[in-house]
Amino acid sequence: MKFSLKTSLGRARHSAWIVLKLIVPIYILADVLFYYELLGKISFIFIPLTTALDLPSEAALSLVSGIFLNLYAAIAFAAPLGLSAREWTILAVFLGICHALLVETLIMHRLQIPRSYSILLRFGVGLFAGWVTALLPVSWFGANTHTEALALVTHSSFAAMLLHSLQEASLLALEVMILVGAIILLLDFIKSLSIIDRYAKRVTTAFSLGTGTILGITYGAGVLISEYENATMSTKEVWFVGTFLMICHAIIEDTILFVIFGANPWVIVCLRLFFATVFAFAITLFLTNRPSLSRTPK
Repeated sequence: MKFSLKTSLGRARHSAWIVLKLIVPIYILADVLFYYELLGKISFIFIPLTTALDLPSEAALSLVSGIFLNLYAAIAFAAPLGLSAREWTILAVFLGICHALLVETLIMHRLQIPRSYSILLRFGVGLFAGWVTALLPVSWFGANTHTEALALVTHSSFAAMLLHSLQEASLLALEVMILVGAIILLLDFIKSLSIIDRYAKRVTTAFSLGTGTILGITYGAGVLISEYENATMSTKEVWFVGTFLMICHAIIEDTILFVIFGANPWVIVCLRLFFATVFAFAITLFLTNRPSLSRTPK
């Protein structure tokens, strides 16, 4: 394919805009839920989940905050609990897979991946992976290396909260626009090289996987949405990458957040990579046996 700066910029802008329309309102909604302490009122529902993961019942608020908001909120609620290194690792594995469902499920839905599939996959795999982590030998987990509690952001009024939320959402929006745009430009340029042209499909898949695994679903999906709407990826490839990224994304940042509290990084990374690979290939095999569900790329 011939590289066109104008065309690539148009694709980058379109893809970034789609992601932003999903991120900003949900980001603000999450802050509103946190401001009115609505999550704390339903945390008791998640006590059976803490039992299944062999975590103390006090960790329920951390789980519900992570599932509906983000990992930073989850850690802020978990930090004062004095969790062991083993418990931090269990929390990291589960929430690494199953967090920020409000935003990330909608992003995946833009790729025609059903919301029910996204939620069930991430919750089910997260629960199973967390359970597997709880079964590992205690000797695999060291002592805690950090026990200082993180400070939760508080606001004097709803207006102050809303202003702060808009500022944070805007910063995130700008980051997404710049990064996704740069990656799409680079990807289009690489695919225009004659030596790469016949392998363009593999390059697209590799970029989406690499971007999402390292940086997160928001960025990986931004690239993926662009390629999907440009019909350069088949249904199987989109579902393979989407399934992989829902289980294993932002692997460096997410892991470090928990490692500073004593979690075992090797357990976190290996389990997420293993389950992501298994389920991504499983969905590909499922679609291979049902060609009527698949779309072939241009």
